[in-house]
Amino acid sequence: MTAYLLVGAAICAEVTATLALRASHGLTRLLPSAVVAIGYIAAFVLLAQALKSLNVGPVYAVWSGLGTVGALVGGVIVFGEPVKPATVAGAVLVVAGVAVLYLGGGMSHE
Repeated sequence: MTAYLLVGAAICAEVTATLALRASHGLTRLLPSAVVAIGYIAAFVLLAQALKSLNVGPVYAVWSGLGTVGALVGGVIVFGEPVKPATVAGAVLVVAGVAVLYLGGGMSHE
């Protein structure tokens, strides 16, 4: 259970860092740039800890897929970025692919 919480925290850290990357204006603003660095470091540390007991393939798919959807939703909420029907369809396909990977290949190697 702890490993799954670590993956969730890694996703949150990665999404936060990605949104801060947008706010940093090319890493020219100090505070958002610091959030980018801290967020990505935290994401990889948390993911590395989770991979002590979880399989890398499904976990990476979950982390990157849900991180992608999280960044999409965050971009819409925080920055007012537009969403087209094709964007929503793509997000649904990403989540479906993550679900299939999760169902198809045991997450834990312990």
